[in-house]
Amino acid sequence: MSVNGQNRRARTTRIARKLALAGTGAAVLALPLIGATGASAATPAAPTAATATTYPDNLDGWIRESLAIMAQHGIPGSYEGIHRNIMRESSGNPLAINNWDINAVNGTPSKGLLQVIDPTFQAYHVEGTSWDPYDPVANITAACNYAADRYGSMDNVFGAY
Repeated sequence: MSVNGQNRRARTTRIARKLALAGTGAAVLALPLIGATGASAATPAAPTAATATTYPDNLDGWIRESLAIMAQHGIPGSYEGIHRNIMRESSGNPLAINNWDINAVNGTPSKGLLQVIDPTFQAYHVEGTSWDPYDPVANITAACNYAADRYGSMDNVFGAY
C-alpha cells in the first residue's frame, strides 16, 4: 500500500471516530461522504428504526406523510392548505364519497379525503403511494399534485376544485 493510501485510511479512521463521538446517527450519515474504498463500501447499511419515520394513522399523520412525499417530488403545499381543503371536502373522512354531484351523475364519483375522481387520481398519482384512491396518503398526494398543476399549489384552493 502506498504512503498516500495509509494516510487516507488513518485520516478516515480519525474522522469516523470523531463522528462516532458526535453520535452514531451522524457517523452513519457522514461515512459515505468520506469516500471509503473496497467492496464493503458498496454494501448498503440495513435500515434502522432511527432512520425510518413513522406517522400516526390519523389525519395529522396522513398530512405529514403526504408532505414528506410531496417534498421528495417537488410538489408544493402546506399543512394548513391541505388541512383546510380536507375539512371542506370530506370533514376528514378518508372513505367519503360524493354520490350526488355532476361527477357522480356521470359515473365517476369523487372519493376520499380530498374528493378526487378516479381519472384525476390516476393521472396525478405519485410514485411511492398506493393506487387506492381511498388510501389517505395517496389521495392527499395525488390531489396536491393536481392542485399544483392546475392552481400552483393546494394552498391556492379555497373552494371546490
